[in-house]
Amino acid sequence: MNRLTLTLVTALAPASWGTTYLVTTELLPAGHPLLAGLLRSLPAGLLAVLLARRLPHGSWWGKVLVLGALNIGAFFPLLFLAAERLPGGVAAAVAGAQPLIVLGLGALVLGERVRPVSAAAAVAGAAGVALVVLGPAAALDFWGVVAALGGVTATGLGMILTKRWGRPSGVGPVAYAGWQLTAGGLLLLPLTFVVEGPPPALDAGALLGYLWLTTAGGIIAYTLWFRGIQRLPVIVPGLLALLSPIVATLLGVLIAGESFTMVQVAGILITLAALVGGQFAARPRGTPATAVEQSAAPVAVR
Repeated sequence: MNRLTLTLVTALAPASWGTTYLVTTELLPAGHPLLAGLLRSLPAGLLAVLLARRLPHGSWWGKVLVLGALNIGAFFPLLFLAAERLPGGVAAAVAGAQPLIVLGLGALVLGERVRPVSAAAAVAGAAGVALVVLGPAAALDFWGVVAALGGVTATGLGMILTKRWGRPSGVGPVAYAGWQLTAGGLLLLPLTFVVEGPPPALDAGALLGYLWLTTAGGIIAYTLWFRGIQRLPVIVPGLLALLSPIVATLLGVLIAGESFTMVQVAGILITLAALVGGQFAARPRGTPATAVEQSAAPVAVR
């Protein structure tokens, strides 16, 4: 798989996550965000482990627990807390800072050099998302902002460690994603029942929504996402994450009948320009796309 194809396939993950807001508001029971996170992670993780028939071994038990906690177990509660305390646009705008966080963590943890073009693309992407989702009535809440920053920092660190640790020899991307989804889901399981209590009665729409989150937004998306993180330069998936709020906004306009302004159009164009520019910035000069993909792929560790 060449660099462009791998990037486009990886982009399907944040694009699918952009459907979460519409699915949640239109199909799922209100007041149970942790249940949505639990059903998005644990069933998908267990199914992936069952299909792959592989379990972690040795030091990977601890690594999987850390990665599952960062990418799933910590991220979902912080995301839901931010959603409760902030308007959706503000929460998404704060999440737009993730490329900058990933860029900084990549320099600190992986020792990757921060290129000026990559930094400019990250700043432009965050600004573009802000233009798309922020409105004149947007309000800030201190703890909501802290929760949103905490969530994107947790997933950013999880992204960096996923790239640094690679994947055990002989373990495929489905098993690898299943390990993390299961670990994060098991961490969410007691929290969900303590905070939200027993699950409510579910109608056909809710079952369909949870099925979508478990499959497209769970096992499929995270399999593609973790594979892309391991094979692409770290800034690439960091910028691709900006697709999630963009897709959420477009679906709100096309399906939910929300209004759309020229400022939002400008924000989308800026974000797309940042995404494209970031891809070129991540490629060494004169290096073919296939060579970049091969050099970015981590060595499998045991």
